[in-house]
Amino acid sequence: MGVTDGVISSIAPTRPGTDDSGTEDSGTEDSGTGETGAGGTGMWLVPGLLDLQVNGYAGVDFNDGHLEAAGVGQVVHAEWQLGAPAICPTLITGPEERILDALAVIAAARRSDPMLRHAIPCVHVEGPHLSTEEGPRGAHDPAFLRPPDINELARWQRAAEGAVGIVTIAPELPGALDYIKAAVAQGVVVSLGHSAATREQITAAADAGAALSTHLGNGCALLLPRHDNQLWPQLADDRLAAGFIADGHHLPADMFVAMTRAKGVDRSVLISDSVALAGSPPGRYRTAVGGAVELSPSQRLSLAGSEGKLLAGSVSSLTQCLSWAIDIAGLAPVVAFQMATANPWRVLAGGAMAAEALGRGALRIGAPADLSLFQHDPRSGWIEARAVLVAGVPVLAGHPYAGKGPEGPHVAKPGVTADRSIGGRSK
Repeated sequence: MGVTDGVISSIAPTRPGTDDSGTEDSGTEDSGTGETGAGGTGMWLVPGLLDLQVNGYAGVDFNDGHLEAAGVGQVVHAEWQLGAPAICPTLITGPEERILDALAVIAAARRSDPMLRHAIPCVHVEGPHLSTEEGPRGAHDPAFLRPPDINELARWQRAAEGAVGIVTIAPELPGALDYIKAAVAQGVVVSLGHSAATREQITAAADAGAALSTHLGNGCALLLPRHDNQLWPQLADDRLAAGFIADGHHLPADMFVAMTRAKGVDRSVLISDSVALAGSPPGRYRTAVGGAVELSPSQRLSLAGSEGKLLAGSVSSLTQCLSWAIDIAGLAPVVAFQMATANPWRVLAGGAMAAEALGRGALRIGAPADLSLFQHDPRSGWIEARAVLVAGVPVLAGHPYAGKGPEGPHVAKPGVTADRSIGGRSK
């Protein structure tokens, strides 16, 4: 593959029967969606991953009120080492001043470095216009939940220099539908989440222009009626793409497979929902967002005292989520990679960030050279980045942050294959 001036200039598929060195091998995989196998070596060259929901990483919390531009860069560089060229920093419920301050810091970081601007296509604001009910609100602080206000969105955009690209809202709140219409008219992608909405309210939100469901299957009541609940209309409505946290804790594998099958390959998006505690040892912590939390030995992060039932984000990276989706849930690699590349970029392309998303998430001539070469180890189940380009620039080997990204445990499960269109186990 040739790269010139930061874009893909030529593509030469690996010759069947050889690996990259020309040695005879078993053949070449071609996904048809931008994933190219390297001659049966267990390596895949894919367009750059995009994580639509990153609350923090590598010890940096976007929501603790102490964010600095250097911290934004630290998260981006850590994500590069794991194979993710692009992320959407995610700000959650809090006082407006804290949200505005964080947006201004992220805007300054993007302004200071073209590589950071390229790596951060937009910001996702998840809240504060969410359900106040326990369960649906999750770890969001009820003291700062408030009704939707389009004027607050305008203040966010001024602080962010127009970079707010996704807003998560509970559609049942008073004024939510007018807010959705106004936000969509401004080019913001509106996502539904942390909600106790009825099917009628979900449908009305999609009618108003909502285009995404935030971490579907989470941010809802612990117990739902089997028929009349918010999951079915969101799965059934083709106007809504859906994000899924594939860390093995937010959704069990069978539910994850069933939900992605129902939503469809093209409308399913893998996200990490990662937080700053990624890579920390098990224990009890106090965080700026969520307060007291507990991290179990299995890397399940939950609100303290909830017996693990109320989750407080994920400590997995998007690459680790890909490992779980392929090795445990049994998704074919071509499907899993599409859910972490082409699909999230397609979500952004539907809003004002279309220019930022232009051509990204695909392996084709003229597309930005955001590329990740992954190798899958069938013994451990890990997918590891072997090379990463961001806008044509190598960022993995020799980078000052190389090797500093946190590594959480991953347990491979034998007997799981990926020969179905969208996951499942084959005997």
